[in-house]
Amino acid sequence: MSCAVGLLCSATPASAQNWSSDARRIALGGVGTSDNPATDMIDAERPYRSIVIPLGLIQVLGNTNVFDPSSSQFDPVRAIEYATSPMHYVIGREDSAGELRFVNDLRNATLSRDLNAYRGFTPPNNLLAEGLASPNWGKTIKLHRGASGSFQGIYIGAGPYLSMRTAAVFPQGLTDIWASPTAVSVPRLASFPITDDTLGQVALAVTGGYRARYGVGGLRGTERDGIYVAVNYNYLHGFRYENEHMGVRLDTDPFGQVFVNPLLPSPVVVTRQYATRGNGFAIDAGVGAVVDHWEVGVGARGLANRMDWTGVQQTTYSLGDPTRPLVLNLLFNGNASFVGVGPLPIADAHVELPVEYSGNVAYHTPMWTALADVAQGFQGTTFHAGFEERLKVIELRGGMRYSSDIWNPSGGIGINFWPRVGLDLAAFGTSANLERTRHLALAASIRINSRR
Repeated sequence: MSCAVGLLCSATPASAQNWSSDARRIALGGVGTSDNPATDMIDAERPYRSIVIPLGLIQVLGNTNVFDPSSSQFDPVRAIEYATSPMHYVIGREDSAGELRFVNDLRNATLSRDLNAYRGFTPPNNLLAEGLASPNWGKTIKLHRGASGSFQGIYIGAGPYLSMRTAAVFPQGLTDIWASPTAVSVPRLASFPITDDTLGQVALAVTGGYRARYGVGGLRGTERDGIYVAVNYNYLHGFRYENEHMGVRLDTDPFGQVFVNPLLPSPVVVTRQYATRGNGFAIDAGVGAVVDHWEVGVGARGLANRMDWTGVQQTTYSLGDPTRPLVLNLLFNGNASFVGVGPLPIADAHVELPVEYSGNVAYHTPMWTALADVAQGFQGTTFHAGFEERLKVIELRGGMRYSSDIWNPSGGIGINFWPRVGLDLAAFGTSANLERTRHLALAASIRINSRR
């Protein structure tokens, strides 16, 4: 049963902010998480690198049993939440007793026949988490150089290409029961289907591109001034394709109690499709500009992207033996074993990801910085904004981010111990949990300022 529950829990929404090692950027609302190859060309206004102080490992290492399916403390929900934010300390992570009871009882096939037993566990009816991690490392070969730092050249690079999308649905009738502060009458002869679809891809991106910087003659500004243009063509060589569908069906009898209907298929079914051979491509493009104090940019990631996977296999897992009549106490007898059918060859898979369009703007002065970005693509519309005021020893920061219809604030300080070394601290709201409840998280990192 733990396989099915693990898939369900993978719907936990995550954010790039939860994986960031830079507490300064987190305090500024996570600005800069949108990928624009042109803005990546622009030298940072404050060049530095950060070293994370992993406060979250206090929680993770103190509760390693949640990752062990053989442990009585195994909790796939908590394990996924730890994985979505391993480096930062999240206050209130352990609060949902109803969630813990439901997951453990489902995993152990000891489900209560009374759905009121899980009141207090109130996930949203629809959960969506999706994203693409595609860092790229390479070098620009400058074929032509001009005045004021202008150039044209080609870019050659490579990097991992990791995509994930998971969507889960909890029926309204079920969440109404669980959200009630008091016991309610459970509908009779009802069916409450819970579904989760998860798609993941692992590939290598081999990148060739165009890079150019054009001067902005006649304007007095800084050495960073210019128009920056970047285009990437990414050839994608796929190593792993995983596409899982899970269905949990909770049926009620004439008395409103959960039971296993012998006339229907297994109440828990997991279908897994997988492949190890694929190829595709994607195009990224962007334009950035720096003029005096201003920095702006627009970009598009994943234009015309596609991946085709061959040799796809499918295995279907059911709670109980699908060739034999279902046992009436299948969800309640403590026997959480699955029976698999397959693998069987199926048709090739074609995958296209959302194209992400982004825009960013920033204004820099010696004493303060204001910056923001907006994107449309993964997770719908996302927005980040932040402000930083720099004093001699202390730097004050605040920000806000919007994702998955939720606003989360952030704030923090920077302490400059020496000209090149500082400590950055951040506090931010995070909803990286199955119930989409906002928690306060703490982040810390050491900042090593670069020489200009």
